[in-house]
Amino acid sequence: MSHWAHNAVIVANERAGSAASIPVTDIAAACEGLVGEVSVVRTAYPGHARVLAVKAAQDGADAVLAVGGDGTASEVADGLVAAVEAEPGLSGPALLCVPAGTGNSFYKEIWQDRPWCESLAIAFGTERPRIRQLDMARVEETQDTVLLGACSGLVAEALETAAGLTRLTGRVRYQEAVAATLRDFAPHPARVLVDGEVVHDGSVILANVGGGRYRGGGFLVLPRSVLDDGLLDVCVVTGSLDPRELPGLTREGRHLERPEVIYRRGRRIEIERTDGAPLTFEWDGEVQRGRTRYALDVLPAVLPVLSPPEPS
Repeated sequence: MSHWAHNAVIVANERAGSAASIPVTDIAAACEGLVGEVSVVRTAYPGHARVLAVKAAQDGADAVLAVGGDGTASEVADGLVAAVEAEPGLSGPALLCVPAGTGNSFYKEIWQDRPWCESLAIAFGTERPRIRQLDMARVEETQDTVLLGACSGLVAEALETAAGLTRLTGRVRYQEAVAATLRDFAPHPARVLVDGEVVHDGSVILANVGGGRYRGGGFLVLPRSVLDDGLLDVCVVTGSLDPRELPGLTREGRHLERPEVIYRRGRRIEIERTDGAPLTFEWDGEVQRGRTRYALDVLPAVLPVLSPPEPS
């Protein structure tokens, strides 16, 4: 059988949360017989995955494998989109993630809990793979792209906590970080707008914008989200909810049953802290500080991603 991918580039972040458990040599070996030519490049500094992805696109790669966590996937996706934006006639490579990070939410979004070797065989072991053109978002204030999602409040603060939990890895690390953050957590006052309409003005535990359904690998914060519908979902958990209930509710998406939770869709989402203090905000796992407001606009169908076959 002939296969569709003539060349692929493996972009590996070997400092990611659980990268040591998935040797890059094993990934390259698994590509043998499925891809005509495979090259491996390794990241050396923050943001390097983006640079390597741009080069892979410019060199005409058919696919780019992002080996790392959600941060690595975000950087690679940003690079692939940037390459096509800079050269509109360019046919960009398709993205495939190999889960080697802390939460691996984007991998779970596409492949659920399939072993990485199985997803690789599905993606490359066919003449006609399923490539979905996924939406992303752009942060107005910084012009950064967002792959998985952005959030104020609890999620952002838990990511800061997770950075200090070096004894733990994978999804357990983030779950422990959420539990630790809740001990001293306080909601913040904020105004949330969807396509110019105020949907909430008051106390907020979190306002999550996406993008993907999952955060932290196991929290189903945006259960209704569809990655290629041309819209951003936003879930606002208001301060009326006891924050300690949220981890349990979001494991199965049951928080949407609660009246304290607001869920909307739109092409533009704005979140502004209303007391003048800096808004703790993150996107794709990177925590931001210093601004009181962020606005995100959808980038429809900009990212080709290798995906499982559609259910029959």
